Amino acid sequence: MSVIPNPAPGDVAAEKTPTEPPHGDNYITHGKGFLSWALTIDHKRIGIMYMVGVLAAFFIGGIMAIALRTELIAPGATLMFWANDDAALNSNWRLYNQLFTVHGAVMVFMFIIPAIPAILGNMVLPIMLGAKDVAFPKLNLLSLYCWIGGSIFFTWILFGGVIGTLFGIQDMPWYFPKGLDTGWTFYTPYSTETNTGVLLGTIGVFILGFSSILTGVNFIATIHMLRPKGMGWGKLPLFLWALYATAIIQILATPVLAITVLLLMAEKVLGIGIFDPALGGDPVLYQHFFWFYSHPAVYIMILPGLGVISEIISIHSRKHIFGYKFIAASSLAIALFGFIVWGHHMFTSGQSALLNSVFSLLTMSVAIPSAVKVFNYLATLYNGRIRLDSPMLYALGFIWLFTIGGLTGLPLAALSTDIHYHDTYFVVAHFHYVMVGSTLFAFLAGMNHWWPKMFGKMLDEKWARIGAIMTFVGFNATFFIQFIAGSQGMPRRYADYDQQYFWYHLFSTLGSYVLTIGLFIVLFNWIHSLRKGKPAPANPWGANSLEWHTPSPPPHANFEDGVEPEGVDPYDYHGWDYDESIDGYVKKEGYVPKEHH
Repeated sequence: MSVIPNPAPGDVAAEKTPTEPPHGDNYITHGKGFLSWALTIDHKRIGIMYMVGVLAAFFIGGIMAIALRTELIAPGATLMFWANDDAALNSNWRLYNQLFTVHGAVMVFMFIIPAIPAILGNMVLPIMLGAKDVAFPKLNLLSLYCWIGGSIFFTWILFGGVIGTLFGIQDMPWYFPKGLDTGWTFYTPYSTETNTGVLLGTIGVFILGFSSILTGVNFIATIHMLRPKGMGWGKLPLFLWALYATAIIQILATPVLAITVLLLMAEKVLGIGIFDPALGGDPVLYQHFFWFYSHPAVYIMILPGLGVISEIISIHSRKHIFGYKFIAASSLAIALFGFIVWGHHMFTSGQSALLNSVFSLLTMSVAIPSAVKVFNYLATLYNGRIRLDSPMLYALGFIWLFTIGGLTGLPLAALSTDIHYHDTYFVVAHFHYVMVGSTLFAFLAGMNHWWPKMFGKMLDEKWARIGAIMTFVGFNATFFIQFIAGSQGMPRRYADYDQQYFWYHLFSTLGSYVLTIGLFIVLFNWIHSLRKGKPAPANPWGANSLEWHTPSPPPHANFEDGVEPEGVDPYDYHGWDYDESIDGYVKKEGYVPKEHH
């Protein structure tokens, strides 16, 4: 482990000659017109198109979240103030259930799961390997169109019911969907009884699942087949280790979800008793199937985020990552453990005491590889030359959120306390700290970190930091108070509540407004950067993984003149000097890297 000097702007001698190469053609300007984007097999352009779609989904899910929090700001009908009799009130509580389902389903299936692999993975995975593209470029494009088609179809199904209920349309046309009010989990027996669009909704999930599987196959093949000379498994960037572990889960677990929704369809269409007790089925069987996929899916969401943070913590503290092998191995360990802990979601379902005890023990064991990562991050930060750039602020926020989320998972893994916290706001807060907050902060950290590489423009760091701080404050204000509300007995998924929970909900809702303002600052800063941002050098952070060895934005073939570089130690920063004239780093002449031990 070593520490290298961390020059601040102005430290470099004025006579040093900039070495930024002239850079004209790049993947953005290479080809013009709609078809050059719609039919592209360039992984970078596909990543950009994912970015537009995923951010649109995040916007929809976020609007639903604000609507729900506003409704909950006080007991009784708040946002749905026009409900002045019991019939209208009941109708609007149905609307609440549909909004609630839209929020959960869009956020989980269309934002959290694809955000980091589809956007950042597509953008930088091949370049980090020194490759021209992924192993199967056309399959990559097919995956994008599966995601687009599935998302449009799923959104149409979800919003059909919202529109019908909102405008009081009793007799919807046959071609107009009835929405969904089951929540994102489609739990039986309710999902087999409701007359909303469960069948069509599951088809939407089915299509989105195909996109996830195709991406996973492509990433695994790319990492196996296209690593450059000199890049063994021991020099693979940790972000790629995380994507590799994620892809294994996507390939092995996602088909189980597809089988589950197919069984649900078979029950609804053919009347075969699988989950419905009235037909001789077992509703708990659905939970086993669903959580066998959905708990590993939690790691599909968080593992790529851990990979992003592994890169940023090291680069922005100017220090070689501590415990490389342990961090890489812990990614695979988390993926493995993810498959054997699903039963902790059913502690109260009536499964045997022995099974509960086994799942409780296994669930707590997940804390080991998770803690390995956090301790190695802290060890990397120790004695590092920490720069509080906006990616680093998000990374530090991630460590806080992931730690809180992990520690609050222990009472839910313990049988005695889980009984009390089950189906309360404590679970909602834990869920959001781990799945939403941690993944969101890792995603924003990665976007700010790789933004100069993606678009060749620098962000306004002042506003980027303000946005990061407001997002952090808003997120904690929104969800930390929910741990207390849940421990006091506030049940989740309720549209109304007793007066004793008023202050908790008021504080949480005000926090969500701060969070929203913070996210809009982030968005406006991105847009401003695209319009008026300062040109980005090839390597603004002094990083050493291969994507920083090529101009910003990268050429169509990723590296100039199509030269594919050899593998390097991605966490050895000794070979770069800060150059004030370009406000970035250039290669140190004559530097010969040493093997890192």
